[in-house]
Amino acid sequence: MTEAADTGAYAGTQAERSVPRSRSLSAKLLLLTVAFVLFAEVLFFLPSIASFRMRWLEERLATAAAVATILVQGDPTTLSRSAQNDVLAAIGAKAIAVRDGGVSRLLVVADMPPEVDEHIEISKASVLSSMPAAIDTLLFGGNRMLRVYGPVGESAKEFELVIPDYRLHRAMLVNARYIVFVSLLISLCTAALVYAAIDRIMIKPIRAMTRSMLTFSDAPDSPAGVIVPEARSDEIGLAERELAAMQTHLQRMLSEQKHLADLGLAVSKINHDMRNILASAQLMSDRLRMVKDPAVQAFAPKLLRTLDRAVAYSENVLSYGRAQELPPARRRLRLAQLVDDVHGLLGLEPESGIEFNNAVSSDFEIDADPDQLFRVLTNLCRNAVQAMAGVADSSIVNRLTVYAEREGSVSRILVADTGPGLPQKARENLFAAFRGSARSGGTGLGLAIAQELVRAHGGTLELIESSGGRTVFAVAIPDQPVRLDEARHGMRRPA
Repeated sequence: MTEAADTGAYAGTQAERSVPRSRSLSAKLLLLTVAFVLFAEVLFFLPSIASFRMRWLEERLATAAAVATILVQGDPTTLSRSAQNDVLAAIGAKAIAVRDGGVSRLLVVADMPPEVDEHIEISKASVLSSMPAAIDTLLFGGNRMLRVYGPVGESAKEFELVIPDYRLHRAMLVNARYIVFVSLLISLCTAALVYAAIDRIMIKPIRAMTRSMLTFSDAPDSPAGVIVPEARSDEIGLAERELAAMQTHLQRMLSEQKHLADLGLAVSKINHDMRNILASAQLMSDRLRMVKDPAVQAFAPKLLRTLDRAVAYSENVLSYGRAQELPPARRRLRLAQLVDDVHGLLGLEPESGIEFNNAVSSDFEIDADPDQLFRVLTNLCRNAVQAMAGVADSSIVNRLTVYAEREGSVSRILVADTGPGLPQKARENLFAAFRGSARSGGTGLGLAIAQELVRAHGGTLELIESSGGRTVFAVAIPDQPVRLDEARHGMRRPA
């Protein structure tokens, strides 16, 4: 039942990963482009329709002014009623008047309306102030009477025109339909062009990155899931390159994690049996103390210390399930004796052609965990021995030297060999597990473990020199800081 539910949940998640076309970025981009262009056209429509209304009224007033000028030159009373009606019908007005010197004369009049709905002074009207009236005429006009007045051209006279707005209303409707049609056409064309451009520049690369991320999440170990970035210098190109680098880095990390998991399982199995073997070897080595042979008595203590370290480390690995290092239990050590123990563990035979030189002064002391420092020096010395091993030419000097020096409160241990030096790839990934190995088949764990142990002491492990004929590693470990209250307590203690 649980498995079925989990399968259904996974199927639902898979379905959600495919975005419907109606909710895709392309559809949203198209709709937003059309909406924004239409909004811009609406902002353009208001002043446009107001300007059209003003121009229409100005043209009618200019025509009325021309007629009024002719009539003023003659005698308006000589015009018959039918002639006056023809003049007003041509303009579409009800009356024409002129004001000159403060005196107003009614030149032509037809059926005079009982009242005027709106008075418009053309000379003082602006596009911005005319927009509310233009919208009102467009929506509710057609049965109103307008009085339009003002000067025309350079004439000092002021002309007046009384005109119904039904022709203006019809003309504004025709103009509004034209503007709406043109606006819609511009919106669609603009949206199509903007959509095509942005889809090519942005949406397709984003869609490709989305597909790459989904493919990578389904199979992180497959190289096919890594995106191939385009040669672009903009933000999309940068995002593609960063995504490719991140995917490559994650693949490498996943491979290393899998390697570590497999190695951890193998180490746990090996340590489980190795602990029993080492315990048996420890019991047998205890009997060596009873042998009176001087040679046996000379190497028996070193063998016992080595077995004790191996048993303790195996138990730590099994206890924690992984190679988790305990905090260092620091003591004052005679470093020369510890280096001798490392030399004994290396098992260098005379026929190997490798010389071991313990150049540490017999009275040199260091503040460190004996077991952890032993492991650090063992890893460094073993790497040096492996680098120099296999050289058949007896004229080549293969020498491993360990020496130490003190700089204030910091002890420096230097491990130098006359091997061929580290290759460039090994120097770039020196302390990275599985990548810092200088030899084929190596894991690179030795230096990674050594650096971890030295850092636990608050020190540093670094490569000082690496060239053909000389490689030097330096281990710097500072002394433990002395607490002031403990130092005062020690000063009061009697000698």
